[in-house]
Amino acid sequence: MALRHRLIERSVDEVWAVLADGTRYGDWVVGTSDSRPDEGVWPRVGSSITYTIRLGRWSMAGHTVVRRCEAPGVLELEADSGRLGTARIALTVRPWGENALVTIDEHPLRGPAGKLHNTVVDALIQLRHRGMLARLADAVEKTPRGTHQAV
Repeated sequence: MALRHRLIERSVDEVWAVLADGTRYGDWVVGTSDSRPDEGVWPRVGSSITYTIRLGRWSMAGHTVVRRCEAPGVLELEADSGRLGTARIALTVRPWGENALVTIDEHPLRGPAGKLHNTVVDALIQLRHRGMLARLADAVEKTPRGTHQAV
């Protein structure tokens, strides 16, 4: 299991405002860019976004669907990376004093990644999570206070 947490020095609502903005997905998810709405209203259950996955010169389209949403504390996603398969990404955001403690739990579900899932894959996911949570903290903390929109 690839589980990691990070303290973000902003409120739960400020963190949630970034997570609840589907156009900002590429701001915090490592390897993605150009996120845009696909179906429904993000982050309602069943809504989705599409984005581009870039690794060097290589790129492909990705698609993520909201499987569970309990604002402002729980967001569970199923990310579909095409031939690589799908993954469950669960984020929890809870108060920690005046700040927010964000926990991410991810594991492959379908496709080659799901079949090859092992401790080495978990170690790689942990590295990705470190970057993802740093990017999320950066996106939230660099947004001037009072400019986050309530969702």
